[in-house]
Order: sequence, then C-alpha cells, then structure tokens
Amino acid sequence: MQFIHADQCLMPEGWRRDVQVDIGADGRIAGVGARIGRATTRVDLLLPAPLNLHSHAFQRAMAGLTEARGPDPSDSFWTWRRLMYAFLDQLTPDHVEAIAALVYMEMLEAGFGAVAEFHYLHHDVGGTPYGRLAELSDRIIAAAVEAGIGLTLLPVQYQYGGCDRRALQGGQRRFGNDPDRFLTLHSQAMAALATGPKDYAGGVAPHSLRAVDPAGLRTLLDTATSGPIHMHLAEQVAEVDEVLAHLGARPVDWLLANHDVDARWCLIHCTQMTEAETDALAATGAVAGLCPLTEANLGDGIFNGTRFLGQGGRVGVGSDSNIQISLFEELKSLEYSQRLRDRSRAALASRDRSTGRVLFDAAAAGGAQAGGRHSGKIAPGFWADLIAVDTDTQWLCNRQGDTLLDSLVFAGGHASIRDVWSAGRHVVKEGRHSHRDTIVSNFKRVMRQLETSI
Repeated sequence: MQFIHADQCLMPEGWRRDVQVDIGADGRIAGVGARIGRATTRVDLLLPAPLNLHSHAFQRAMAGLTEARGPDPSDSFWTWRRLMYAFLDQLTPDHVEAIAALVYMEMLEAGFGAVAEFHYLHHDVGGTPYGRLAELSDRIIAAAVEAGIGLTLLPVQYQYGGCDRRALQGGQRRFGNDPDRFLTLHSQAMAALATGPKDYAGGVAPHSLRAVDPAGLRTLLDTATSGPIHMHLAEQVAEVDEVLAHLGARPVDWLLANHDVDARWCLIHCTQMTEAETDALAATGAVAGLCPLTEANLGDGIFNGTRFLGQGGRVGVGSDSNIQISLFEELKSLEYSQRLRDRSRAALASRDRSTGRVLFDAAAAGGAQAGGRHSGKIAPGFWADLIAVDTDTQWLCNRQGDTLLDSLVFAGGHASIRDVWSAGRHVVKEGRHSHRDTIVSNFKRVMRQLETSI
C-alpha cells in the first residue's frame, strides 16, 4: 500500500483539504479520507492525471525539423505530410521503441497518467510486413512498459491514399492493410496487450474517411464490438472538400448519418465543422479529441470549443505529433484559440468554475472516456493516475482551489509538477522520471543514427 497525504485535493465533488489517498497493490485507489497515520508521500496538491488521448509517438523525432519553408511558397499541412512520409523510411523497430519510450517518459513528467496511442506505423520500408504482423505494436507496448505509463493501444486501419481509393505511395505504404490482414494484425496486438500490465487496454482506429472506404469501415466496426473507436475527422479544408466530392456529404454529416456514433467514439481534431455539425456531434456523447499545439503547428484551424462545450459536448486533449509535450500548454492553447477567434477573455469559464478548472475537468473526464480507462477521478476503485504539485513556487505562490488551477494552466505550472503515478506506479519523483537517464541516452543514440538521413 501507498499512502499519500495531500494539503489540497481535487475530488469529484470539488476541493478538499487534508486528504489521505490510499493506493492498493493492484494500482487502484483503495480509499480516500481524512489524513491518519504515517504517509508514504506528502504533497501540497493532488490532482487526477488525465489521459493523453491522441499520440503518434514516432513523430517526436521530427520535432523542430519541419519549420523551414520548402520550395512551395504555400507551405501547408500537406507539404509537412510529405516530409513526414520521407522521414518514415528511416525508422527501424528499435528506433520506434526508443522514440516511444522518450515520448511516454515526457508525457509522465508533463502530468499525463496514460496515453491512447493512435498507432499506424505497422510495416517495414516499402510496406513489407514484418515476420510478425504486430511487430511494431509490440514495440509500442514495450516502450510503455519501460516508461511505466498507462496505455490504450489503437492499431490503425489505413487502406487508401484518398477517397478515390488510390494506392498508397512512399512512406504511406508502411501503414497499409486490407481489412483481413488488419484484423489479423489487430488480433495479434490485442493478445500482446493482454500480457502487459492490468491497466492496459485496446481499441481500434479507422484512420479517416479518406484512408478507409465505407465498406472497410463497416467491416471494422462490425468486428470491433467493444473498446474505444478513434478516427481523424474534419481536420483540413481539403479533406472536407474531398469527402464531400466523393461521399456526397461533409465528413461529420456523413459519419453521423451512416454510423451510430456514441460514447465509445473519439473524433480527432474536428477543426472544420459547421455550427450544425458542432451541435450534432456534441449530442452524440462522443469525445472531441483536441490537440491544440499540433493543430496550431500544422495550421489546421480552430475547434469551436465555446459552442461545443456550451451544447454539453465532451472534450479531451492529446499531443498528436508530440512537437511539444505539455498538458498545461495544450489546455492553455485551447482557451487562447477561442479568445483569439472571438476577441474575448475567459472564453470557456462557467459561472461556477474558472477557466483552468473547466479545462482540467474536461481533460480528465474526456481523456478517461476516450481511452476506455477507469481513471480521471480521485475516488475508490479508479486507477491511481495522479499528479502531485508543489504550490510553494514562484508560479503558484501557495494559491488554492480554482485560482491554483488557473495558475498551473496559464502561468507556467509544468515546472511545479513534483510526482506522477500511473495506475499506482510512482514513476516521477521530484519532477524527474526514474528511468530518465537511460531513456534519454537511447533516444539521443537513435537521433545520431537518423541525423544524416532526415
């Protein structure tokens, strides 16, 4: 057992002081109550650690390498995408594992307790399958185990290069499977996942309406009768136009008209929605998976958060391309995007909760739902995904309650994170991951190997 004594704690019912949280040997919260006896760990502030609901781990190795303009003066998401595909051809399974371990370590140090890995890199260069189809899924699981992070593995189905069903080209070929081969790969990945920690879970991810045709999507959904379903949706104007031209409706309209979208679904980005689509998606109970830092980096657009949340919609955040991994920066960027668009302040605050509180509560609840993970609350029976924060810092100045959360989100809170637990695994202590030196050394070695070819 572990016993945490917290001066302040964010509970499902609100703020409480002088709390003891007991963590059982199974990694779940065994009890919450008044402080008694001796503590294993004493903290100023204890928060639930949200799940990072969208990650492409391998893209972390590209961070900072795509910011120079290429020969095309209208540099865009699509030119970035071509660079990403060229980069893919350099990666081996060992590279993928080392990069993912660094990503997951950085997520934990940033306050994420778990991750939903949208894993679409499946095959060797040129699209040749490995001897074991799920080789790279195995590497993602191994990296998560090394880092000690909670994992929801989402193998991605990717059939075509567009709605016209054109063949995959270049680096894209490492993603591709027909429906039958994908189901075999998925089965292998889920079997490997079942041998991992008890908090690990799996789901499925049809990549997008551009990459999976209607028949392939139907086959996949008929087979995936449980677990989360994640999909990129309405991210780019060109994507919306292409889906409209080939399927006869905009992406959100088409999906809602043709499938029973519900709380199992997490739709990623959704930065190109009409007001009617925004309202309709909010009503489904699905999570909108937002990645504000990546969406800004790629010029995707701005999610209509004020309207979506105002209609009772559910959101969570992810780090997507992992160009910067920071829970609080993702939340701040989401709020700032709404302010910039509407020339407003405190855009997502409610009458009874501050901006930081609304953002944090949404990320904790939405991430847990999107990951199919019993987390996001400090309550008995939930996974012990927890963040401990030092409040006696120049950024937080021993503030309390919602004001303290606002300071974490908007005034540099990342540096105040002291400890992080993932399903009871105490992986970050004094702000530092327990395996940091080894993981960073392995990553730097990989980058030296890649630097001549990137």
